[in-house]
Amino acid sequence: MLGLRTTIYKVGHIEQATEWYSKAFETKPYFNEPFYVGFNIGGFELGLQPEDETTTDKTESVVSYWGVEDIHEVYRKLIALGATEHEAPYNVGGELMTATVKDPFGNILGIIYNPYFKLETT
Repeated sequence: MLGLRTTIYKVGHIEQATEWYSKAFETKPYFNEPFYVGFNIGGFELGLQPEDETTTDKTESVVSYWGVEDIHEVYRKLIALGATEHEAPYNVGGELMTATVKDPFGNILGIIYNPYFKLETT
């Protein structure tokens, strides 16, 4: 296994989602087409794909967590951008903290403060 490479969120309005995620992650996509939008987030890929606009049932069984330095600040920022509360920041052991929000398109977006994880570079 090589580790996490890509997380893809299905969205009903890909243009609006591209704008929202550009603000949420403070970056522009490196690939932007009607069938797929790709962002490079710290060496990992966040992809957006269009879904049937009538789809409203999103699963909560899969959550990708994106690393942050200040979980409370990022959580407040995402809420201010239009995300809704899902799980407020909480301590899951030691200094490790996680939180989740629902983006404006119904996807669960996880954030994590994990001082124990260090990204390996080659």
